[in-house]
Amino acid sequence: MNHLLPKLALPLLAGLLAACSQGASNTDVAAPSVAVTTVKPVQRNFDDVVAAFGSVQADPRHARTLNLAHGGQVVALRVANGQSVHTGEILLKVTTDPVARNAYAQAQSALTLARGELARTTKLAAQHLATQSQLAAARKAVADAEASVQAQRNLGGAAAVESVVAPGPGVVSHLQVSLDQRLSANAPLLDFTPASGLIAQLGVQPGEASAIRPGMPVRLHTVFGDASVLQGRVSMLGDALDPQTHLLPVQVSLAPTKVASPLAGTALDAQIQTRHYAAWAVPRASLRHDEKSHYLFQLDHGKAHRVDVTVRSPAGDPVGVQGSLDPALPVIVLGAYELSDGMAAHTNAPHGVGR
Repeated sequence: MNHLLPKLALPLLAGLLAACSQGASNTDVAAPSVAVTTVKPVQRNFDDVVAAFGSVQADPRHARTLNLAHGGQVVALRVANGQSVHTGEILLKVTTDPVARNAYAQAQSALTLARGELARTTKLAAQHLATQSQLAAARKAVADAEASVQAQRNLGGAAAVESVVAPGPGVVSHLQVSLDQRLSANAPLLDFTPASGLIAQLGVQPGEASAIRPGMPVRLHTVFGDASVLQGRVSMLGDALDPQTHLLPVQVSLAPTKVASPLAGTALDAQIQTRHYAAWAVPRASLRHDEKSHYLFQLDHGKAHRVDVTVRSPAGDPVGVQGSLDPALPVIVLGAYELSDGMAAHTNAPHGVGR
């Protein structure tokens, strides 16, 4: 009986080892697979941008200061600072200075006298009682008198009250007179900004100015309100820092827009597009980061394959990255945080398509 125990123990031990081996094999087969969503990588054009800040202002090349060539007194005000006006709309009324009115009356009187002298000289010349030289002098006197009357009319002496009207659609940016105020000739009445005469006056950090050139496209956002998006192009890059902001001034001409133009003084933030480049457009959620670099995973035959990337365009979603991506393999988006290189993964519904 004792001789039989070793013989029975050997098969039993072999069976136990086989069972353990089979259990380990089953464990390997049952390794967990992470459920993920994927997106196809797409190459797209991106832009390097320089951030800028500023506001909408009147273009000094188009802004106008309205005045009158004669003195007078303000008898009516129809507008206020910041008011939008239309072409031909009356802005204010000014009575003509008595001196200007008197000069116009004198010019008219001189014209009447000169015409009378011409008529008499013409009759005398017909009777051979006046020379042709006298007749020519009389005609010249009439021409001079007519020019004098026209000059006084242009100076405003013909009207007792003169209306100042808007030269086009725009905004009264600064009213410089008040009711009943007496004015001298050519005194400024108001500053007028045409509706098409607005620019974006921006400032950039001096260290980023070397990348900016006139003509570069600019994307602008209004800071307050409905956050409207405007387009424009760099029209001028300053050579001296603004003494108040210590930023380098940049002027941007605004493109025409179908919506209402922003008001002068509206605060803006902007991105000046300085250089175009191609990069992979991937969802922001697909990006991971460790002490080595940014990276993402591509799904390759049920395994997560790590790809190190450089983030070139971090703003927005999708982001622009550059790296050795395989365009045939989908990029893992949701579930990427659970993965490491080589882990098993399987897809649920696709996350979307690279935009």
